[in-house]
Amino acid sequence: MIRAAITGIGAYIPKDILTNSDLEKIVDTTDEWIMTRVGIKERHVLKGEKQGTSVMGAEAVKELLKKTNTKPEEVEAIIFATTTPDYIFPSTAAMTAEACGIKNALGFDIQAACSGFIYALEIGSNFIKSGNYKKVIVIGGDKMTSIANYKDRTTCPLFGDAAGAVMLEPTEEEAGVMDSLLRVDGVGIPHLHMHGGGSVYPASYETVDKDMHYVYQDGQVVFKHAVSKMADVSVEIMKRNNLTKDDVAWLVPHQANIRIIEAVGNRMGLPAEKVMVNIQKYGNTSAGTIPVCLYEWESKLKKGDNIILAAFGAGFTYGSVYLKWAY
Repeated sequence: MIRAAITGIGAYIPKDILTNSDLEKIVDTTDEWIMTRVGIKERHVLKGEKQGTSVMGAEAVKELLKKTNTKPEEVEAIIFATTTPDYIFPSTAAMTAEACGIKNALGFDIQAACSGFIYALEIGSNFIKSGNYKKVIVIGGDKMTSIANYKDRTTCPLFGDAAGAVMLEPTEEEAGVMDSLLRVDGVGIPHLHMHGGGSVYPASYETVDKDMHYVYQDGQVVFKHAVSKMADVSVEIMKRNNLTKDDVAWLVPHQANIRIIEAVGNRMGLPAEKVMVNIQKYGNTSAGTIPVCLYEWESKLKKGDNIILAAFGAGFTYGSVYLKWAY
């Protein structure tokens, strides 16, 4: 049986940092308020003219190609999960490919909000399992500060910018993407969205004046659903693969809120030392959070480790992927 194995990972974190102290000078908030509610100390910001999400994606891919000793012409597909594309079109995948000298691949973006990376991972995995593709790059990245409203004290502290990329290649070993549970539930549409800029409310003076081009979130509703949905699918994927808490080496949760992360880990019966957490350094980078976690913990991962990825985002989109580390 052919499976898709992650054979390498790259990432890019912008150098500029926005601390809670910096935010205190911009909006009515405090370090204590942010840390208590979401657990974020600082976040990284991509600054400069004409600096979009593809800039971060390209840097992550360049590192990935180098680490995996892959030539650009060997890449056959690029799938870029993002909610903050450089433009409506062309795709961020196309711009990333051009920046990296990749000419022989198909490429497209997918938009599943904060669940985007695990959605893209499932798509890439099936490309590999089809037998038609040997090298597929899956990227998750967002410039969330570009859609954060720095007049809204409840949402602007949450977001940062980052991107991560993985290489998928076929394996016949007992490794790679083993199983997935991905869901969407439209009940969340009113509670987490950005109304402006699409075909319903195209950009206009009115949409700009009404702040419709920023993230809107009903925090309490989103929190409740995130905890229950992420935990439900993660526990279910453990059960159907006969995994106990002792079998799971790592939980890699979407980094949205430290209380959500802790609640999901507790539902799965996992001790804190098995849960990857870097939200304090980067905030919520949407589709970037899970690949950046894998990147930071790469040196601690061992071949054969059972890893559960779990995410939740606008839509509501949510899901879990069971991954067995391949190197």
